Amino acid sequence: MSSVSVNQPLGTPTWIDLGIPDLDRAMAFYHALFAWEFDIGPAETGNYTNCLVNGQPVAALMPNPDPAATDFWWNVYLATDDVDSTVDRVRLAGGSVLVEPMDVMDQGRMAIAADPTGGQFGLWQGAKHIGARLVNEPNTLLRNDLVTPNPEVARPFYASVFDFTLDGNDDLPAMDFTFLRRPDGHEIGGITGDPKATKSAWGTLFEVDDCDEAVARAVAAGGRAEEPIDMVYGRFATVTDPFGATFDVGSRPKG
Repeated sequence: MSSVSVNQPLGTPTWIDLGIPDLDRAMAFYHALFAWEFDIGPAETGNYTNCLVNGQPVAALMPNPDPAATDFWWNVYLATDDVDSTVDRVRLAGGSVLVEPMDVMDQGRMAIAADPTGGQFGLWQGAKHIGARLVNEPNTLLRNDLVTPNPEVARPFYASVFDFTLDGNDDLPAMDFTFLRRPDGHEIGGITGDPKATKSAWGTLFEVDDCDEAVARAVAAGGRAEEPIDMVYGRFATVTDPFGATFDVGSRPKG
């Protein structure tokens, strides 16, 4: 499903945003890469800016409120219909709460948490704003995966908090990868165990029509990119925007 009109089930990645030091520069880069249009929010929201595809919100950019910040990343928010009860489950499972539950005007209710390995994620209980309205199509969010040096700790945490089932991946036998699935069987992402990872972090993958063309656009717009690689699921590359925020782009297999 690419069009979303209701709040997503528990644990589903539902929204992403990025805080950066220069909103105009960020809009120029992401417009060049994804052809996003933008709806800049009023000053009282900190100019929180929705990124639009076909007029629908798919992500957001915002000026980082910390002028000394040097580390930038795409934040992922997992859906819940009750932020407060999910926060309780986070604590019971050994996680921590970095930002306590709070209302975001009439848009929804949120919190920021971290798993026991340090992987940070948001929680979003949608009201007027349910999250991304388009997903799983070019220039929108395709998936989020946690990369961690401690997968044996992360797996039971997410299963406990979000009722995920944990399934191996026969397609990638050389990788320590575990699918995270909702109770209805829907795959929401996964956990990659990487002993070389210096920290635990949720990654963001955007779908594109052509991975190589997307890489060329990113570099021309002032970003950096690794060489695309082919996998069983398509062709992928890691991109770094002008501020150092890293994410992936991927195109589906041809034919």
